[in-house]
Amino acid sequence: MRARLFSVFIFVALYFCAPLIAQAEAFETKARQAYLIDAETGTVLFAKDEDAPVPPASLAKLMTAEIVFDALGKNELTLDTEFPVSEHAWRTGGAPSGTSTMFAVLKSRIRVADLLQGVTVQFANDACITLAEGMAGSEGAFAKRMTERARELGMTASVFQNATGLPDPQNAVTMRDMALLARHIHTRYPEFFHYYSQAEFEWNKILQRNRNPLVAANIGVDGFVTGFAEGFGYSMVATMQRNGRRVFLAIGGLASDKERIEETRRVLDWSMTAFERKTLFLAGEAVGEAAVYGGAQSHVTLVTRDAVDVLVPVNNPERLSAKVIYRWPLTVPLATGRHAGTLKIWNGTRLLREVPVETAGAVGEGSLSSRAADALQELLFFWL
Repeated sequence: MRARLFSVFIFVALYFCAPLIAQAEAFETKARQAYLIDAETGTVLFAKDEDAPVPPASLAKLMTAEIVFDALGKNELTLDTEFPVSEHAWRTGGAPSGTSTMFAVLKSRIRVADLLQGVTVQFANDACITLAEGMAGSEGAFAKRMTERARELGMTASVFQNATGLPDPQNAVTMRDMALLARHIHTRYPEFFHYYSQAEFEWNKILQRNRNPLVAANIGVDGFVTGFAEGFGYSMVATMQRNGRRVFLAIGGLASDKERIEETRRVLDWSMTAFERKTLFLAGEAVGEAAVYGGAQSHVTLVTRDAVDVLVPVNNPERLSAKVIYRWPLTVPLATGRHAGTLKIWNGTRLLREVPVETAGAVGEGSLSSRAADALQELLFFWL
């Protein structure tokens, strides 16, 4: 059998005849980059230049924290593990640096639990470097681990050269990657997420309030981080929960801290009123068919394991469309529940969701004549 080719199988076009609230397509933001997703369904609610690489600034600290959370979950260290504060950590990120700091004392030893509070509440550079050196031996080695971990999580564009996000020409993230990372942290590490909503943190007899101004605004924002990069402006990654819904937003390229606060709040407020939830497919409902090579039957039904819901703009005239994408053809033997491809759902030209699809039933090997016919069909397809 020749190498199989990727093929797109268009199965269904969905639309709502009745007007569904305000024209979401007309919404705009002052931010140069933005990416907004619904927590439960993963629906993309808004996107603007979301794949543009930009300096992360303190947004990099989300990746630093994820590495620590992952290590804690794997018992590579504990919250009571202590790491020493090196001269590099003290000078680069501590009191002498003039940057965001938890005022760690040179050559002192600090528990991971306290360093994590420094990272998540104060966005402290000395805490980031101390964790990096303690876990990986050097900040550079830790940064390499950050980039490798980003790839594991599907963050295809992010590159990290340090644990802090301090200026480096090779540091780069995208708003898409940052929003996906925020969603991952919230979903994967619920036992540590509370750090981001902690109102204040005291270290070295200095009380430091949470540097995310929206956490104290009592509007439903309970994390994450702000950033600023010279020449690229002000940025923020935030999550909001309201009326049983949660969203994740990464936004950048804003002109001032005031504009960052106002625009982030405006986008989040809009996300809670401009959409309604629609169920497109029930769990186990057929979404398409895939061709089978050499099987007792020529096609197999494809289904999604869970119900497929999306958030759609209210009063949006655009039609929803869906495509099943799989590698043609599937080969026998096929077991029930085998991963077979991806269901992609669009609202107009905007990709809303990607959902795995699997086989609804098993398919065994076909007769000699049916296999010969399939081989001939594939040969003709290959040459055409």
